[in-house]
Amino acid sequence: MTTFVLDERLACDTQHLADLPLCRALLMLDARYPWVVLVPRREGLSEVFELTTAEQQQLWREASQLGQAMKAAFGGDKVNIATLGNVVSQLHVHVVIRYHEDAVWPAPVWGNGVAEPYSASQLTTMQARLLELINTLDFAR
Repeated sequence: MTTFVLDERLACDTQHLADLPLCRALLMLDARYPWVVLVPRREGLSEVFELTTAEQQQLWREASQLGQAMKAAFGGDKVNIATLGNVVSQLHVHVVIRYHEDAVWPAPVWGNGVAEPYSASQLTTMQARLLELINTLDFAR
């Protein structure tokens, strides 16, 4: 396997949470939404179809399980799971909890509004909460 290098923009906009079986889980540094970015730890990929069939299944397993757990934990109205890649071409999947009353509902979060940074204590709390959630999940099945 080649060395995994995280895109510079993703590195600047996120905080590392954990390495799952396939993906690196990153907290998006925008306090407006519970938002995790999953990046398959495979070098040089920009599209889901570039993963093997087994890796595609694992990616969906990780995104789905995490989205379901986050929706329950954060009481969301909707989970947005999406791959875009228009700004950052490195393959990554957004898992975002949405609320009917959030600032940009029903529009997508991408390109709407300005990211609100976490305070130090908010960041610590959100990281701990997400790590606890991640540690309850079994991404192998």
